[in-house]
Amino acid sequence: MNVETILKTKGAKVVTITPETTVGEAAKILKRARIGAVVVSNNGNDVLGILSERDIVCAMAEPTKRTALPEKAVSSLMTRDVLTCEPGDTVQKCMSIMTDRRVRHLPVIHEDKMVGLISIGDVVKNRLEELESEAGFLRELIAS
Repeated sequence: MNVETILKTKGAKVVTITPETTVGEAAKILKRARIGAVVVSNNGNDVLGILSERDIVCAMAEPTKRTALPEKAVSSLMTRDVLTCEPGDTVQKCMSIMTDRRVRHLPVIHEDKMVGLISIGDVVKNRLEELESEAGFLRELIAS
């Protein structure tokens, strides 16, 4: 199974914000969309960074950043070194990247353009579906 399969199931819509968006507005977007991260992009195709709930919580824990946090630009908090994947990458490869690097979201890049975003939840759901399918096949094999 590969990333392209996940995107066909969940869709390729990615919520993006610009680097100038305030952290307060980004938090509202995260809440409204019920998501854990937004991609920071100027045009919806490039990936300048990613802002996650974790980034906001970590900033809240630092007294020097906390005071004017809602008014700060997301560019001051976003993760700039964004790990990505490609549509042809296997789910196992993405799961390994997410586990090893402790990230929960991977933008999907094809020909230098963002074509989707997968989360650890998408990867786990896909893997569970694979395991259920394999178990069903084995049950049928044993029964026959």
